[in-house]
Amino acid sequence: MSLSQSLQQKLLQKLSPQQIQLMKLLQIPTANLEERIKEELEENPALETGEEDNGDDDFEQKDDYESTEEEYDSQEDDYGNIDISEYVSEGDDEVADYKTKDDNYPELDEHQTIPHRVESSFHEQLLDQLGMLSLEEKTYKIAEQIVGSIDDDGYLRRELASIADDLAFRQNIEATEKEIENIIKLIQEFDPPGICARNLKECLLLQLQRQKASGKNVLMAIQVLDKYFDEFTKKHYEKIQRGLNLTDDDLKAVIGAIIKLNPRPGGNMGELNIAESYIVPDFFITNTNGILDITLNSRNAPDLRISEGYRDMLKEYEKGSKKDKRQKEAVLFIKQKIDSAKWFIDMIKQRQHTLLGTMGAIMNYQEEFFLTGDQTNLKPMILKDIAEITGLDISTVSRVANSKFVQTEFGTFRLKFFFSESLSTDSGEEVSTREVKKILSDFIEGEDKRKPLSDESLTEMLQEKGYNIARRTVAKYREQLNVPVARLRKEL
Repeated sequence: MSLSQSLQQKLLQKLSPQQIQLMKLLQIPTANLEERIKEELEENPALETGEEDNGDDDFEQKDDYESTEEEYDSQEDDYGNIDISEYVSEGDDEVADYKTKDDNYPELDEHQTIPHRVESSFHEQLLDQLGMLSLEEKTYKIAEQIVGSIDDDGYLRRELASIADDLAFRQNIEATEKEIENIIKLIQEFDPPGICARNLKECLLLQLQRQKASGKNVLMAIQVLDKYFDEFTKKHYEKIQRGLNLTDDDLKAVIGAIIKLNPRPGGNMGELNIAESYIVPDFFITNTNGILDITLNSRNAPDLRISEGYRDMLKEYEKGSKKDKRQKEAVLFIKQKIDSAKWFIDMIKQRQHTLLGTMGAIMNYQEEFFLTGDQTNLKPMILKDIAEITGLDISTVSRVANSKFVQTEFGTFRLKFFFSESLSTDSGEEVSTREVKKILSDFIEGEDKRKPLSDESLTEMLQEKGYNIARRTVAKYREQLNVPVARLRKEL
């Protein structure tokens, strides 16, 4: 065995703490930025919010915000020479000037209270209904456990044996599966109808049971779901009609009664859908006589500045003649906190700059779409295209595109909506796959629902329009559009 030495050169890319923090801030949507800033305010007393000032002075920027341990060690070795001049200079109390304003739309920058829906959560509403019943303590505890096991869609997907085990191990309550089943039946009478079902079939049947008094159509719908649920979901209508002796009109009435039911009874209750109900745009794009203008939504980003109280403490230290070790250690602590506050404000400024640069590049690249709103005008665009324009890394552009929304006169879109691969036409022109999907969607929307278009037919229609596309690609695009196969699109 012989030992040998060799000299190797490696090129490694290492992100600084600042870059990591910036990447994390970029991923945060505007709706959640306020919460992140609140966390920083709680952790760093040298950082505070303040009303907007008229001063134009910004924070003095240090060349390097990384204060190393060696730097502070050297400061501690020489307490008589702590330089605090840059921390007490005039202008440090000015508000950070990172808010993006638009004189044409001042209302976007006003300090207004953002309305929030005030309501109880989904599970709280069920517990409120439970509290209205006169139940023994054991029964109530079992019911409470069942309610807690209901998922966000309103379904109880835990097995009875699992619920019994939870009660035994966590609450020392012995309950049989029959007892649990009886209490489940009780909770299934709560609102909204269909709650606490174990599967979709039971959920829909629970809703229909409450509508029995509505007449014959509901009774027929109950029969269909009870005996032919699988056939109904697969649209094998002929078999259902033969089995239950239903006419075409009967079947239409049954379908009409079933499609009105809610397959997610818990999905519209309480706090579950708040995030889905309210999309806070990160950007606003306006069209003024053919000129596009972009505004960054800064409503949820409060004004940040260095605490005046912390600066005053440093001023008092500078004025004093007696400087003992404890005072100097306190000053070093204050300097670290101020450095951290300045650094965080700079990260917020960089975040705003990066967002605007990225959205601006997308807006210019897809200018025709933002002027017309026509999806067929979307040009093929990949992350690399925007990265090259902005000089940013592809991963940075991806972080911005995946988590941000832009509001236009044609609707609100996630940024990644504007990215798509290209497809060649017969003439050799490259078009966006988004354009092909839009045409495909239009074909399906305009089809005769009694004879839906097959993937083969859709492929032929696209090829007639000059798009070189295979049937398997059409099937892939159809699935991406969440459109079922022709047989499941058939209507009577």
